[in-house]
Amino acid sequence: MILKKLKSITWPVALLMAVLAFGLAVPEISFAASMEETDSVHVTLAQASGEEAVNDPLESLNRSIFEVNEGLQDVLLRPIAKFYNANVNLTVRQGISNFLDNLSSPVIFANDLLQGEFERALTTFGRAIINTTIGIVGFADVAASELGIERHGEDFGQTLAVYGMGEGFYLVLPIFGPSSPRDAIGKFVIDPYLDPLGLWLGNTDRQNIEYTLTGAKGLDEYAGIVDELNQVKKTSVDYYAAVRSLYRQKRKTEINNGSILELPPIPDLSYGITPEDFDQPLAGFNPLAPQ
Repeated sequence: MILKKLKSITWPVALLMAVLAFGLAVPEISFAASMEETDSVHVTLAQASGEEAVNDPLESLNRSIFEVNEGLQDVLLRPIAKFYNANVNLTVRQGISNFLDNLSSPVIFANDLLQGEFERALTTFGRAIINTTIGIVGFADVAASELGIERHGEDFGQTLAVYGMGEGFYLVLPIFGPSSPRDAIGKFVIDPYLDPLGLWLGNTDRQNIEYTLTGAKGLDEYAGIVDELNQVKKTSVDYYAAVRSLYRQKRKTEINNGSILELPPIPDLSYGITPEDFDQPLAGFNPLAPQ
């Protein structure tokens, strides 16, 4: 089964491997340098832009890809997201979001364990059991609403950071958006193999279901932040630089397990993707919701 999945890895994975090798040689700021948890971190966009090194040696290429991605959003994602928000009841949208979040539990659980965060792993496992059963396969987040057990996210990019790997240089991927060599390898190469449902769908000729779930996740998450994202675009002098700064602060927050950043949400087109999805025109976003 795994061998069949591995054979589906196409040129983007090889490219990401090469980028990783180069990216780790570039001077950088490591988000794993200090893993102390704090109660809250209040950062403004102006402070974020001024305090971090740019570390964007591919800026010219990145900006070109960024503009293409923006064009796709303007033509496709924004109109669909606005239609979805206007025509689907909020309760239904929340149920869909809960269901899709529940499907990511195995990846979060595996990365909790890999990071040695056993208490958080137990929380993830408990949430998955409760919401899958009492919550009707995850459509109701009973664990959070009734028991106060809140969801958290983890991915292999965060796991690599915990073990001391720096992010490398800033990278904008076609369709998938803001990333880094470390995060791209984690999310596109490792995380898909920590997802039993994705592996099963990909190895039983049920790719259509897999692609549908990926597309639904993208629509759900983007629809939730489209208005805020539009506001960031309108008020930013340099939208590209704003997104770059927000992405880095978002990842730093995630790596430090939830420090609070007063930053707008940004697109992250890199969740729920298996290697096979590189050949499909599907996209989505994974934002940092404003606190």
